[in-house]
Amino acid sequence: MGKNNNKRTSLLVLTFHALLAAGCATSPPSNPDDICSIFREKKSWYREAKEAEEKWNSPVPTMMAILYQESRFVHDARPPRTKILGFIPGPRPSDAYGYPQALNSTWRTYQRATFNYGADRDDFGDAIDFVGWYNNTSARQCSIRPDDTYHLYLAYHEGHGGFNRRTFRSKGWLKSVSHKVSARAQTYRRQLASCESSLKRRRKFLGLF
Repeated sequence: MGKNNNKRTSLLVLTFHALLAAGCATSPPSNPDDICSIFREKKSWYREAKEAEEKWNSPVPTMMAILYQESRFVHDARPPRTKILGFIPGPRPSDAYGYPQALNSTWRTYQRATFNYGADRDDFGDAIDFVGWYNNTSARQCSIRPDDTYHLYLAYHEGHGGFNRRTFRSKGWLKSVSHKVSARAQTYRRQLASCESSLKRRRKFLGLF
């Protein structure tokens, strides 16, 4: 009986730790305003962000600032429901979902373009790869510099066709948001410069973490 009890106790402990790890993996960073804190807390995120940067030539601070604006790093984020008669929950305004708040149709385009058919919007690695891919496409189709966060976010929000038609010109609120995203990218860039050497060493010596 003693051995069986020990086995059950060990199983419960392992289950608890597995659930705890799963919760930590999907919870938002505790300090989303500090990119160094984000990458220290979320052990795999720096590696996945650098892989997206190297693959798509999109700077990590720009991609992270866009993800912050879209979802605050909430893995299953959705647009808030509309209100009927001011208080009855109605339908959501779009099918945007996950870290990047990508629409179903845009996500399917990404999957086809990258052959990444198993990609999920609530997986950080897939989400930041999507943002890198989208920014790379914006750079090519809209003639935007890879480090021009302001215009990249406008293209991210309006779509490439909308950006080229300058649909954002009459949207003062959107241009204000884009300035905020750009300012956050600059802050992230300065912060990352102070800690990236240690993050690179961890990536090099610990491998997948």
